[in-house]
Parts: sequence; C-alpha cells; structure tokens
Amino acid sequence: MPRHPELYEWADRVATHFPKLPKSAAFGLAAWSFGMVLAHACGLSAVAVALAPLLGRAANTARQRLRELYQPAARKRGRNRAEFDPAGCAAPLVRWVTAGWAEKRVALALDATNLGDRFHVLAAAIVYRGCAIPVAWAVPPAGAKDPWNPHWARLLARVAAALDPGWRVAVLTDRGLESAELFRAITALGWHPLMRVKAAGTFRPAGWHKYRPMGGFAAGPGARFAAAGSAYKTAPLAGTLLACRAEGCADPWLVLTDLPPAAADPCWYALRSWVEQGFKVIKRGGWQWQRTRMSDPARAERLWAAVSLATLWLVEVGGLAEGEPRPETVPPFRTAGRPRIHRLFRVGRGLILAGLLSGRVAAGHFAPEPWPAPVPIAAISEDEFVAQMTYP
Repeated sequence: MPRHPELYEWADRVATHFPKLPKSAAFGLAAWSFGMVLAHACGLSAVAVALAPLLGRAANTARQRLRELYQPAARKRGRNRAEFDPAGCAAPLVRWVTAGWAEKRVALALDATNLGDRFHVLAAAIVYRGCAIPVAWAVPPAGAKDPWNPHWARLLARVAAALDPGWRVAVLTDRGLESAELFRAITALGWHPLMRVKAAGTFRPAGWHKYRPMGGFAAGPGARFAAAGSAYKTAPLAGTLLACRAEGCADPWLVLTDLPPAAADPCWYALRSWVEQGFKVIKRGGWQWQRTRMSDPARAERLWAAVSLATLWLVEVGGLAEGEPRPETVPPFRTAGRPRIHRLFRVGRGLILAGLLSGRVAAGHFAPEPWPAPVPIAAISEDEFVAQMTYP
C-alpha cells in the first residue's frame, strides 16, 4: 500500500492533538478530513473516490474504511470494535484552536442549523477571523420535542473542561435562544453571555421606577444604551442591557449580559455573525453538508467530528495568509479595518492543495485578532428617557 507522506503527516498531527482517541479513530478522522479537502465535499462517495488512490485501495474498500468512523460498534467487523464518541473531541478541538493565545479571551457562539426535516445540529463554535469552528455539537431529531437548553448545558460543559479558570469567555446567542435558564447556565461557569433579546421584552435600569420595552432603548438610528438593571418583569433576571441601532438598520441590537456597562460593548455581538459564515462553508460554501443522505442523528453526530476537523484545518492554514502576508502581495491580503476579500476557508484550501502539489503542506496556527475595546456610552436618567420617547 503506498504511503502518501502528506496524508500520514496530517494523521500524525491529528493523533498528537487527540491523544485519548484509539489509533484507528484518529486515523479515520484524519482520512475523512484529508479526503474532504481533496473532494471539496463531505459525502461518503466523494471522499472515498478522492482518497482511494492515495491509499492504494479500491474506492469501495476506502468507502468501507471511512464508514468505520460513524458506524455503531455493533455494525463493525472484527473483535473489540469500539464505538467512536464525538463528545470526546470537544476538549482536543478547543485546545488546538486556543493553544498559545497571548490574551486568554475567546468568543463562543451557540447556534443551530437544520437539515430539512431530519434533524437539527446544535453547535458551540469558536468564532475566529470571519469564520467559526464547531468544537462541541449535538444532533437531536427534527421532530423531537425535547428542550434544547439541556443540550446547550452539556456542550458548554465540554468546552469548559478544556479551558482553565483564567480564560474569559463571551458566549454569543441569537434571539431564538433567548432564555433566562441558558443565561444562568453560562454565568454559572464564570463566563459572560451576550444574549440577543427581543424588543418586546422589558428592562428596568437600576434606580428607575418602571420596566420599559427593550426596543425603546435604541429606538432611533445611531442610538446607543448601556445600563445595569433587571430584565423581564414577571421573572426578573439581573443583568446589563446593551443596545445600539446602526444607521439604515430596521432592528436594533438588544443584548443582555452580566458584564458591567463600562466593560462591554453592544457591537461585540457582531462577532456572532461569523458562526453563520461557518455554517455556510459547512453547507453550500464548502462541504456540501446539505446533500447528505444520512437520517440517523447519532451517525451524523459522529461525522460532524470530521466536518469540524476539516474546517479547523482550512481555517488554521488560511490564517497564514493574514498573519504572514507574502512580500509580493500588493495590496496586503488584509489590513486592519478593511473587509476580507476571501474567507480563510477558501484561502486555506488553496494553500493546502498547492502544498500537496509541491510536496510540503504548511502547518498553520491560530492567532486571534485583538479584542475590540468597549466604547463608553453616556448614561441617561429615566426622565431623560421619557422626554426623548416618540410615539407614532
């Protein structure tokens, strides 16, 4: 059997970062992610056809070897076949991404993506330079009526197990996940929620007499607000409301956090949009996950370990183009304050394929962008708030 050096070099890296995985599972993850980069897809047939020539095997043989990763133990051949548990991938993935970060501060986005009427994928993803890397996930069936908060609590616990207490973690959630229970689960870990809430909710700043609709705190274009107080009149929740409304935006950002007003900024919530870009590359923009024919949530949950690892690899290598721009690149690949021309995902795949042709694939590293400093927001009194209110 031919031994393709770049494949086995990648397999050695994966085994090093996943020391508790059996060798067969670690190599399966490496083979899946390597084949996904070659095929630009995550479908079993596409990956098997791309990988078979490198392994010196028939496509059907490669296909069967790949299936070993997500099949239950009872379906595997041979003795002492263990079932791959994707929950054990969370800590290695988190440590891989955050290794060597000078500022121990990370933004973690919680969001869900659907696959038709088959299942949901609930993902906790580290947002990084315009993209997101899933590090913990759950795949409940689409028809299940179980609440999602217990899933989120388990995913958060997996991430927390990989980070020491010195890390400052901001957890970003969209309006669909607004929940006092989830808010408290995040703060119980010593982390800081940035939970987008609905305009119809109510909030009473400290020292004010009445609860006011949250949407009224950023009613006009350019409005900004930050104050500690109590949200939800019927079931009060202590926190800080951050509000801002950009010019030309129909809806304001209304974000509930436990941070004091001077230590937070509503614009930090913009980082959450990166998880949407992450889902885009997992689906139509990259791995074509929407084409999968899987119907078993447990198998999908195992396959997502390969999806996450392949995404990590491309984003890691793609970051080299920003951190170490080539001297002949004019203008620079990216400068501060300017939007990215290309996703790191796309750039990383190009660099990896070029490396495979030249016989040397560069090993990337994760270097986060500086965390934006909060912009002070002037406090207003209840009388000033009432005076500026407008009515249709």
